[in-house]
Amino acid sequence: MLARRMKDVHAIVGFATLAANALAAVWGAVAWMRQDPSVWFWYVLRAAQATVVIEVGLGVVLLAQGEQPPDSLHYVYAVAPLVIAFVTEGLRVNAAAAEVEKIEGDPEKLPRREQVLLARRVVVREIGIMTVGVILVVTLLLRAAQSGGAF
Repeated sequence: MLARRMKDVHAIVGFATLAANALAAVWGAVAWMRQDPSVWFWYVLRAAQATVVIEVGLGVVLLAQGEQPPDSLHYVYAVAPLVIAFVTEGLRVNAAAAEVEKIEGDPEKLPRREQVLLARRVVVREIGIMTVGVILVVTLLLRAAQSGGAF
């Protein structure tokens, strides 16, 4: 009975994880297309990433209880979003350097307006990078749901 409930919780949290990451993907895509350094995107993204961690944790609990998914590829599709999150975070770190390389001289010596515009370009670039990552995460979560027997 407990195993059945855990499976149900895993499925419900899985759909919530998919929805949260889809929301982050759409939000990020819109912000990036509008060149809008959306502060709220980061809150939505971090919440979506937290749902992935929770979902993987629930999957590990099920595995420890001896449960098996219908398809062994489920393990790959379930854990890959964590890998994608780490990789995109790593790529995001280089966004500032890429934007600073485009300017001549010391960014600290730029007029205040130019510094603000530079910071805006950095944030928009970061949003673009993280949005591509979360789109990949959504794709992997769809495959995880399919390989886990959700549909």
